[in-house]
Amino acid sequence: MTTRADRASLVEGEFVFTAEDFRHIAEILHSHAGIALNEGKAALVYSRLAKRLRSLGLRSFRDYCALIEGSDGVDERQAMTAALTTNVTRFFREPHHFEHLRDQVMPVLAERARRGERVRLWSAACSNGQEPYSMAMTVLACLPEANELDVRILATDIDPNMVADGIAGVYSAEHLEAAPAMLRHRFFEKAPMQGRDMLSANQALRDLISFRELNLIGDWPMRGKFDVIFCRNVVIYFDDATQEKVWKRFTPLMTPGATLYIGHSERVSGPAVNQLRTSGLTTYRLAA
Repeated sequence: MTTRADRASLVEGEFVFTAEDFRHIAEILHSHAGIALNEGKAALVYSRLAKRLRSLGLRSFRDYCALIEGSDGVDERQAMTAALTTNVTRFFREPHHFEHLRDQVMPVLAERARRGERVRLWSAACSNGQEPYSMAMTVLACLPEANELDVRILATDIDPNMVADGIAGVYSAEHLEAAPAMLRHRFFEKAPMQGRDMLSANQALRDLISFRELNLIGDWPMRGKFDVIFCRNVVIYFDDATQEKVWKRFTPLMTPGATLYIGHSERVSGPAVNQLRTSGLTTYRLAA
């Protein structure tokens, strides 16, 4: 039964935004993307989705809820998810992971690749591409001939806009300041047609990475296994049960001894704990 409290607006503003509206949006976001929202996020949800209401010419959040719940709401559910997720990323974020990849993982993978074996890495929440390009720079620094061998990086994200940015591979010089200068100069070149102080990933980086749209709680079409998986600073938005499911889904897609890198505030939980062994700070290896 809807109460008077359910009908009262949670946020003062142009549109009435009730607790019932918030629950509908939170339920749909959780079902679609696994993201858990509590009512403390009401002001954030209002501010970001009010822009969507104006863009769509809708008069109320009730109308918006009806749209995203309907069969014609697929595109808007995607737009809502993009609006409510925060794509915070940077080149070589949490640099200890890339040092571990360079020093502990790549020497073994390079030897395997030179023997003709398959090597695969996955950036499972790639945002606008800064993480997979950081991975690619690390791989090519250790294995310059990687593109001539069976070595590839898969980069996926739920937000098609972020995937498009990754494919474009163009970043400001300011964004690239976090990358080691030697790698920055080697793998990025000026992109004058994109504006002042913009840099573009060179062909060697682009050839190593395939960008795809993927929902971590949806279907995973990949059949091959990965030697390295980066899944950082995304499961913190999931509830505990969803986190456990995601960790559990990774392990069958990891080769024996494969490495998983996770965010600094994340911890592996659930059944995957029995298969993954700590190999460094927020770094795990699948038991061989």
